[in-house]
Amino acid sequence: AVLTSLAGLVGQALDRARLYDAKDHLAHRLQSALLPHTLPRIPGLKVAARYLPAARGLGIGGDFYDLIRLDAHTAGAAIGDVQGHNVDAAALMGQVRTAVHAHATVGASPADVLARTNRLLTDLDPGLFTSCVYVHLDLAARRACLATAGHPPPLLRHADGRTELLRVPPGLLLGIEPDTVYPALDVPLPHGSVLALYTDGLVEAPGVDLEDATAALAGLLEHADPTDLDAMADTLIRHAPTPGDDIALLLICPGG
Repeated sequence: AVLTSLAGLVGQALDRARLYDAKDHLAHRLQSALLPHTLPRIPGLKVAARYLPAARGLGIGGDFYDLIRLDAHTAGAAIGDVQGHNVDAAALMGQVRTAVHAHATVGASPADVLARTNRLLTDLDPGLFTSCVYVHLDLAARRACLATAGHPPPLLRHADGRTELLRVPPGLLLGIEPDTVYPALDVPLPHGSVLALYTDGLVEAPGVDLEDATAALAGLLEHADPTDLDAMADTLIRHAPTPGDDIALLLICPGG
């Protein structure tokens, strides 16, 4: 009887392990399908992107990034973070990324892209909130217009290496209030500058001061080689806090 009971417990444990492996495989396939496999080649623009999965839960989350070709002289860029580290977060991430992409391609301003996406989320009422930054890039005028929904502020590295935190007027997280207004900030983006968009996993960790971590990230960006965006991205990811959260990073440099 003891051996029979033991065999039953072992069988249940194996079944649970197989179920977890199946869920883990499904979750990673879902997230892989929802993130861009490649970014579009846009004349006049160099980009580098990185994604690092969370170290807890199923190892997936709701972080996303996107680069959108709009016309011969303009492009859009987005980065965001859906609350949670599970299949629901990954699925909502796909909906948010699709909504942002769709609104951007019809010519909506950054403020309108976020406002329309926010109304969609409040209608869907998924029970999860999302932070996001959307950037409209005017490659001819070398300017960027940004709006944010509760997301960590972007960093701008100037051609001389000086790096600043962009104080984009704050807006509420997506999915809270349907009539939220998202003010925008317009900044020069000259040749040789680098715009860094990132999610909070790159600067937030238990026991780490957020301002200190952001300042440290700015210092790494300042001293990195702007001619090699891939090496710059690897450096920033390598110096992230111990990964408990997933991390997304998108570097944008005009003049490519």
